[in-house]
Amino acid sequence: MTETLKHEWFGNVRKDILAGIVVALALIPEAIAFSIIAGVDPMVGLYASFCIAVIIAFAGGRPGMISAATGAMALLMGPLVREHGLDYLFAATILTGVIQIIFGVLKVAKVMKFIPRAVMIGFVNSLALLIFMAQVPHFLGISNMTYAFVAITLAIVYIVPRFFKGIPAPLIAIVLLTATAIFAGLDLRTVGDLGTVTKSLPSFLIPDVPFNLETLAIIFPYSIALAIVGLTESLLTSQIVDDMTDTGSNKNREARGQGIANFVNGFFGGMAGCAMIGQSVINVKSGGRGRLSTLTAGLFLMFLIIVLGDLVVQIPMPVLAGIMIMVSIGTFDWGSFAYLVKAPKADAAVMVVTMAIVLATHDLSKGVIAGVILSAVFFVIKISKLKIDKTMDGAKTVYRMHGQLFFASVEDFLAGIDMTVTGQDIRLDFTESHVWDDSAVAAVDKAVMKLRANGNAVTIHGLNDSSRKLLGKLALSTDSGTKLSGQ
Repeated sequence: MTETLKHEWFGNVRKDILAGIVVALALIPEAIAFSIIAGVDPMVGLYASFCIAVIIAFAGGRPGMISAATGAMALLMGPLVREHGLDYLFAATILTGVIQIIFGVLKVAKVMKFIPRAVMIGFVNSLALLIFMAQVPHFLGISNMTYAFVAITLAIVYIVPRFFKGIPAPLIAIVLLTATAIFAGLDLRTVGDLGTVTKSLPSFLIPDVPFNLETLAIIFPYSIALAIVGLTESLLTSQIVDDMTDTGSNKNREARGQGIANFVNGFFGGMAGCAMIGQSVINVKSGGRGRLSTLTAGLFLMFLIIVLGDLVVQIPMPVLAGIMIMVSIGTFDWGSFAYLVKAPKADAAVMVVTMAIVLATHDLSKGVIAGVILSAVFFVIKISKLKIDKTMDGAKTVYRMHGQLFFASVEDFLAGIDMTVTGQDIRLDFTESHVWDDSAVAAVDKAVMKLRANGNAVTIHGLNDSSRKLLGKLALSTDSGTKLSGQ
């Protein structure tokens, strides 16, 4: 345990600190932008990013992952702020934390295994496109100098690492180009153009809302939505960082950590947040691997606001846009074009639908949920194909089932058996089949009862243990003497 903590905190000190500084610089414009989306003061997003990053560094289950205020969460809380005000947002953030802690205790991370690879690819690609699309307003159609700064930023972040890796290339780009813009007096849009940054620390507060059931009725729908969206994004991002770093993580701890961070954050004037794939990718690509990188990002963010606020607001937006474009390019799974051609059509369709819904709604959780549901539908269709072979074994008629017998395949089962015959010895052979549910049992019952009503002798053969137990427990025909035999 001690060795693990030591490794997570101090196994990569220099790179973690430098990566955290890069992340903090890139966090500021995003936190301000997300605050605007939510309809709140820019400091609400900045305080949230500071609190969540610092707390998740200790409480989270995925070292090196960055959590802060996010766009998907901001979209959900906008109506609450407009209709009820800022204090209700803080109350909803606190309740979101409580719900996420409960989900973590209930080990909600188990649902991750139900997310297919096609959905993961669609999630990653749509997120990469959303990151790119969010940068377009910061450089498109503004000025030739803006285009030049974006291009120079991209050149620095791609070329410098080939010759020098001591300092993260994005940090070099930010410092060098900000200094150039300031000293040359260039007319470029800056971080300060997004909103006012106040040089003050967050302070403890209790939301000024009535503590009654009416308030709970107002905030609960928002809180449950925020909790689900936040955990969906956080757990998927955690999996992506796992893959990028070839390391594992404790996703149930991450769920609890997200809850703790949001719970505390709400008492310090912050909006609900979750893991950020864009910032996490920046962190990893800048060399960040441990908890120290996340802590540094949160602490340096507040240091920038309090101490270097006058300089921070002068950072050119095209520089940060260039860095985020690099992130979107690195995040996109370029192998997915080949995947579309080689993968089964159902998987390709799932990937495309996931991407389309995310891009249409700007809501990652909706795309993931739709992708999972579509995958489940395709899976049900695939395994619902039941084949029945009819053969004669002496005086005995044998029906051999091939496939799964459940609610979606019972019609094929009943259609495949001739129930009009009379006076025959009939065997229903389930050696290559499995009886899954009550619908399947009812179908077997129906077939057996009709065959026996016509004077046929019926035996059920080849059942595996679970199928035999289910039929023995639920089938009415077994009460009338139908013999069940195992494999």
